[in-house]
Amino acid sequence: MIVRQQVQKLLVGIFMAAGLSLALVACDSDSNSPSGANQKKDVQITLVGYAVPKAAHNQIIKKFATKWQQEHNQKVVFKQTYGGSGAQTRAVIDGLPADVVHLALGNDVNRLVKASLVSPDWEQKLPNQGIVAQSVVAIVTRTGNPKKIKSFADLTRADVKWVTANPKTSGGARWNFLALWNQGMKSGKNEAKAIEFTTAAARNIIAQPKDAREAMDAFIKQGQGDALLNYENEIIFANQKGQSLEYVVPDLNILIDTPVAIIDNNVDKHGNREVVEAFVKYLFEPEAQAEFIKVGYRPIDQSIVDSRFSKLKDLGTVTEYGGWNNFQQKFFGDGAIYDKIQAGEK
Repeated sequence: MIVRQQVQKLLVGIFMAAGLSLALVACDSDSNSPSGANQKKDVQITLVGYAVPKAAHNQIIKKFATKWQQEHNQKVVFKQTYGGSGAQTRAVIDGLPADVVHLALGNDVNRLVKASLVSPDWEQKLPNQGIVAQSVVAIVTRTGNPKKIKSFADLTRADVKWVTANPKTSGGARWNFLALWNQGMKSGKNEAKAIEFTTAAARNIIAQPKDAREAMDAFIKQGQGDALLNYENEIIFANQKGQSLEYVVPDLNILIDTPVAIIDNNVDKHGNREVVEAFVKYLFEPEAQAEFIKVGYRPIDQSIVDSRFSKLKDLGTVTEYGGWNNFQQKFFGDGAIYDKIQAGEK
């Protein structure tokens, strides 16, 4: 028994040193299982995610672990790590032993497919094509919205300076750019007009930090700019924590899809596929979806009505622009459209 405890402490130390937080969320076997003597060996799931949905996952894994304990007489130990979507993807490719990922962009999952870590047909294997949580782009304004900002078109005005993370380093900022591109395409009807529109908006960027959290700090703590682009759910969650941010959600917007995927290679090595697949399936069930909605994500079930979410007149999708594989290469590769737009600022 002493040896087992020492081994457990050693494993905890290893994961903590690797930047993983250990969440022992299953129920005690003696009090919750039909028979403590028949308790199965503990099973582990390593969940790697982008930073924003952490609060929702903290609640979801507790509920899932309790459910699994009751139904299978087995304790589930979750190991979690969160950070920027791109950085998390690189970490998994470099060997972080994730069983499940929840990332900000479909393109990040595509990178895992290219690395032969995720099945090419991952979307077909999961409910809702793997999209587990959705949002839109919101414009945060100064108190009282003194510049009367209502749409992305207002970001092109000479009297409006605004903040966004850098799309070269931030997945969220790529969604911001896609929202602007969508506005330019649908108002101008062609790529030339869309480039003209996004270039005009880019000229007014006053700060472009590496990620969404730093962009929020630049706007709120440092007082830079008249507006900030960010996920709607991020703003709702910040207000739940006492920020009191004012924001508008433009009617012409983009649907932000955040995917979940199973890292097949790792699951096969760990021998935990049954519980991993059950957990991923659980993420799409009403009980888990309710936790995403609580922290500001829009319901993936369109029959759910929540007064916090305005109904938008024109909601574009990345699929309209060829999907993330096409969009990433076309806009964010070296010398691609985004680099040309940046050069147009000079």
